[in-house]
Amino acid sequence: MADHKVLAGAHVVLPTGIVENGRVIVDGDRIAGAAPEATPALDLTGHWLVPGFVDMHNHGGGGASFTSGTVDDVLKGVHTHRLHGTTTVVASFVTGEMDFLTQRAGLLSELAEQGDLAGLHFEGPFISPCRKGAHDETLLRDPDPADVRKLIDAARGQAKMVTLATELPGGIDSVRLLAEHGVIAAIGHTDASYEQTVEAIDAGATVATHLYNAMPALGHRAPGPIAALLEDERITVELINDGTHLHPAALELAFHHAGPGRVAFITDAMDAAGFGDGRYMLGPLEVEVKDSVARLVEGGSIAGSTLTLDRAFKRAATIDGLPVEAVVQAISANPARLLGVYDRVGSLEPGKDADIVVLDAAFDIKGVMRKGEWIVDPTAGAAV
Repeated sequence: MADHKVLAGAHVVLPTGIVENGRVIVDGDRIAGAAPEATPALDLTGHWLVPGFVDMHNHGGGGASFTSGTVDDVLKGVHTHRLHGTTTVVASFVTGEMDFLTQRAGLLSELAEQGDLAGLHFEGPFISPCRKGAHDETLLRDPDPADVRKLIDAARGQAKMVTLATELPGGIDSVRLLAEHGVIAAIGHTDASYEQTVEAIDAGATVATHLYNAMPALGHRAPGPIAALLEDERITVELINDGTHLHPAALELAFHHAGPGRVAFITDAMDAAGFGDGRYMLGPLEVEVKDSVARLVEGGSIAGSTLTLDRAFKRAATIDGLPVEAVVQAISANPARLLGVYDRVGSLEPGKDADIVVLDAAFDIKGVMRKGEWIVDPTAGAAV
């Protein structure tokens, strides 16, 4: 009985809707359907219980970079995001030399194998120099399927996603290769036309890497990739909901067209997330973070974000006025499905990992549980 915990009295967000005055029962590291009668309950009246957040696009945090940090650095970055409710995180790399990326993939695949990471995402080097954002142009290359294959092989089954400018030579063949290997082909950092984007979707691409950012704007005669990505039911669109990357109207447009089942909130966080202003390195490029906005020192391009998913959740539920159930879909269920881990995480259902976030009435974090253990204890209001 000591292994059971009962969380009672909260608004519980389930896949079927919101249960008022609901209960979530934890048995060990899993969500359970019932608990012994005498199990004491933690009263969370007035709070929200939602599934742990799932971030499928994240470059680091807590001062640590997933692209270049040591194993301890990476674990520190993962822990930083856990404190903000992200119980499942994919490590994203920025563009680097191929040898460096394969070496990093080997190193971080071990952390994925032991469950600290939910897999790896290669954002670059197969992206457009015209839409490079905060990537080193000298290291970019066309998406040759042989090179793409090298990276996914180096990740030893832990590669979850590769972002490609699919209009470049080899782009469509690389999309097919990724689809055959069960790796998400994501369209991003692209200069593609509408027609080229449709071709890539038909070849098997399923994700839009941070929709709107690092791609041509929506045009009325040349609609570009945004229209193609929003209209196609096969595409999930990533959105960085930090108030800097997207105007609220752009977010609203994406939600209206794609619907809550096809949006994934991401952080695209770099190492300053949860750490503060200052100078950082993003791969080989220097970044200045000022007032929580990260920009390249050279040229001023936005360089990832300092976002944590609890802030994205709060902004979506308050400023953007989205229904809480829709926010939970975008921040937990949809990315979990895409990553192939929805059988374990992404919703509060019996049998799944006890990954639970407690939010107060203002949607601020009060508790974070991962696999049945409190990382942020709601009774103490602090990290354990």
